[in-house]
Amino acid sequence: MPSTTGWTRHDIPDQSGRTAVVTGANSGIGLVTAGELARRGARVLLACRSGARGRQAVERIRRQVPGADVEFRPLDLADLSSVRAFAESYTPGTLDLLVNNAGVMALPYGRTADGFETQFGINHLGHFALTGLLAGKLLHTPGARVVTVSSGMHALANVDMGDLNSERRYHRWVAYARSKTANLLFTHELARRLREAGADVVAAAAHPGYAATNLQTAGARMEGRRTAERLAELGNRVFAQSAEAGALPTLYAATAPGVRPDSFTGPRLMGMRGAPAPSRRAGWTLNDAAGERLWVASEQLTGVTYDDLKR
Repeated sequence: MPSTTGWTRHDIPDQSGRTAVVTGANSGIGLVTAGELARRGARVLLACRSGARGRQAVERIRRQVPGADVEFRPLDLADLSSVRAFAESYTPGTLDLLVNNAGVMALPYGRTADGFETQFGINHLGHFALTGLLAGKLLHTPGARVVTVSSGMHALANVDMGDLNSERRYHRWVAYARSKTANLLFTHELARRLREAGADVVAAAAHPGYAATNLQTAGARMEGRRTAERLAELGNRVFAQSAEAGALPTLYAATAPGVRPDSFTGPRLMGMRGAPAPSRRAGWTLNDAAGERLWVASEQLTGVTYDDLKR
């Protein structure tokens, strides 16, 4: 991995002529990522569940970056029919960058439209399906990248292949950690398959450290736990770095020259804040057999088979 010392948004290379899709781009890390890519000349599609918030994000970026080529596209990762509709509506023959950013954290137990546990369904399966459905576009684009946003909290738990949807037992933080491990196993296996296919596509992962976003408060707000919500808000104000700083690892993985396949970029200082740097990851996220098992299970669950990468 090239040197990252002091890397900032000012080091983002020119993105003119490139097209990027950023999921969850209406707020937080995704909004900053989309805005910075647009600032460097990329055409950016903001893939968001909420039409109102997605359009507001587009207008916000256009105010900050006059002439920005940005567009809202509806995408609900909790509904595979929406994922398929998004992919079908994507008409360009190429795609330079897919940023699998959207996510949820520590929610009460729930299920997606397709019956998957919410965190596993949105954080992993939705993005697995989206990437597979857009794989042909990526493979036809020299130098394309897929950046999947994980978390340092993946280290709390490995995936449970016998209970991927937490049907036997559910703990919100364990389920979150498993979904973030799944993100890294997906990146590992995708990078391996791309390499074996001889594809000029880089699959990499990133995490924001502790960044002030809506992610921390969503679960408590859903359950009406006002004290927990206030504590999360306090943590965001006192301890967290800004969303702008938290987006730097994603932007580095997405744009910096020489980013290696299956690399994992996070904040330099204890994985919590600071400039982008190589990040520690649990050994189980580099296990070839586990990556392939999760891949096969994900294909079966989503019905998306990555035909363009068949070995």
